[in-house]
Amino acid sequence: MSHDPWVWVAAILSLFIFSFLYRDNPFYKFAEHLLVGVSAGYYLNIYWYNGIYPNIVSHIVKEHNYLYLVPLFLGLLYFAIFIPKFSYFIRWPIAFLLGAASGFAIPASFQARIMEQARGTILLSPSFYPSKLAFFNAILIFIGVLTVLSYFFFSKEHRGALKVSSKIGIIFLMIGFGASFGYTVMARVSLLIGRLQFLLGTWLGLIKY
Repeated sequence: MSHDPWVWVAAILSLFIFSFLYRDNPFYKFAEHLLVGVSAGYYLNIYWYNGIYPNIVSHIVKEHNYLYLVPLFLGLLYFAIFIPKFSYFIRWPIAFLLGAASGFAIPASFQARIMEQARGTILLSPSFYPSKLAFFNAILIFIGVLTVLSYFFFSKEHRGALKVSSKIGIIFLMIGFGASFGYTVMARVSLLIGRLQFLLGTWLGLIKY
């Protein structure tokens, strides 16, 4: 067994979390609140040393660059929510943040999620792919995109070829949803395996990995 006290602390807290499998209890609530509190303190420390201090305090106090008073003022307006009389001022920084974030995110998202996706779908020449299997995958993706889009085409009744295409699109949709669900489950199982390896290996020394 491990002689490291911090390993014991981590193992006991892990067992507190696993106790929720039986039912909700004070041990689980203690570990949950401890995690939330430690996470809040950790991220507050990161925000101070990686954001507030170098971008606000250092520029204003040390470099006398008073242009940074503008983001400081907008940031302070977030705290107006705690003053009912002036709570409407919180709309200013939120509007600025949404506008700036949209201006940066929309072109990048359009390029990555629309242009590149469309480009990858319509490039069906074998010269663009290193192997026959990759070319076959490209054709399969092309068929899947067309059939899925036809399933969501509601301007015309699904009859004839459109009905067949939409049925094939449903198959592609179900495969996609199943793969996404399986990936999520496997990710959670991987986390469980890692925690069990810690408890049985690092803490108790029953297994080696």
